[in-house]
Amino acid sequence: MSFDSLGLRAELLRAIADEGYSTPTPIQSQAIPAVIKGGDILAAAQTGTGKTAGFTLPLLEKLSQNNKPVNGRRPVRALILTPTRELAAQVFESVRTYGKYLPLRSTVVFGGVSINPQMMKLRGGVDILVATPGRLLDLVQQNAVKLNEIEVLVLDEADRMLDMGFIHDIKKVLALLPQKRQNLLFSATFSDEIKALADKLLNHPTLIEVARRNTASERVTQRVHPVDRHRKRELLSYLIGRGQWHQVLVFTRTKHGANRLTEQLIEDGISAAAIHGNKSQGARTKALEDFKRNAIRVLVATDIAARGIDIDQLPHVVNYELPNVPEDYVHRIGRTGRAEREGEAISLVCVDEHKFLRDIEKLIKRDIDQVVIPGFEPDPTIKAEPIKLGRNMTIGRNNGGGNNGGRNRNNNRSGNNGAKSSQAPRKPSAANNQPKRTANPGSSSAPKKPGAGTPKRAHSEHRGKAPAYAKR
Repeated sequence: MSFDSLGLRAELLRAIADEGYSTPTPIQSQAIPAVIKGGDILAAAQTGTGKTAGFTLPLLEKLSQNNKPVNGRRPVRALILTPTRELAAQVFESVRTYGKYLPLRSTVVFGGVSINPQMMKLRGGVDILVATPGRLLDLVQQNAVKLNEIEVLVLDEADRMLDMGFIHDIKKVLALLPQKRQNLLFSATFSDEIKALADKLLNHPTLIEVARRNTASERVTQRVHPVDRHRKRELLSYLIGRGQWHQVLVFTRTKHGANRLTEQLIEDGISAAAIHGNKSQGARTKALEDFKRNAIRVLVATDIAARGIDIDQLPHVVNYELPNVPEDYVHRIGRTGRAEREGEAISLVCVDEHKFLRDIEKLIKRDIDQVVIPGFEPDPTIKAEPIKLGRNMTIGRNNGGGNNGGRNRNNNRSGNNGAKSSQAPRKPSAANNQPKRTANPGSSSAPKKPGAGTPKRAHSEHRGKAPAYAKR
């Protein structure tokens, strides 16, 4: 199948050819004709499958079919909502790239930057608006945009919007839209909350699935390295140095954790930058651009900030800390193995995170291979400790007592909120807390000195001299 057979006009085919594409991905071959035909769409697609073009191309086609002359102010006819600034910028770039030969106007709006230029752009009139929910409502309140002529609504990565607590903002936006419109909902995972939203939003939708729900790409090799909590940073530096990794996306649970790990990696001689919600938009953009052009080796990110990181050939993703929400694991490792390429997802798992690992394996319906790195064998006498997810949220030793083991739906855009678990933590036995161990088939022994023997044992707060194996 080629793009020529999907019902797209010559201007769009020309733009696609300019980007070097000739064959649509599975999500594109199914979604493009369905969107053009009309009717609501519920699409389950992993990141890296080409889903953005799967809705931007038919959206541009539909709006071009009914591109009537405008008298006065040009109304917004299509609205694309995304959970993060980075994803909004990525989607807007797709709209601009594929729509460059069409007379349609588009813009993107999100927080973290001045609102005035966005207001000026909107008052000039646009056909397609890409937005984050919070900034969109700010603009509506200031009468900078009206949504009463929307023909198509797209919710991109709807699961993440719900995770971030945007459901109330989404409801406010929906109340401003005309009843008669086409709705497109794209999500990488299908939780009960997504199903509930789809039931309310969509009218007899066409269901499009290109892979089993809540699964990771088969092109991603997944592996767990058991390690003590205070040796994670040391192991990460060792893996980067030994494997000569030059582009690694590393995930932490918290903003503070991202900053601290970045500082430690730099002191280990590994160039790194952090990206999270507390960073300014300029700092986030610079860090992402430096990472894309290989000016830095490691980008340390939180789950929220990582949405919109679109690098076709990203080879390595590392879960420095496992997410407490299993679906986030699918999103994280979906940053690699994109565009039909191979990728590797490594998780550094300590005794505190065994419950998280079991939940992830239950979601993806498979066991993840566990490989112990010689020299970093976990100490079986170390007991599990509570995990802090932020200033006001702690998960007890059972890693999931009460409601704190699942999603925190009320964190909205401000960060980590929630209460400490009221359930008394149970003291697990050492036997129950140790995962199965598998010898590393490709390694005989680890250096006993930096660069030659067993790496020096380091406390989690130790920031001594940079290991020699990291300075490559």
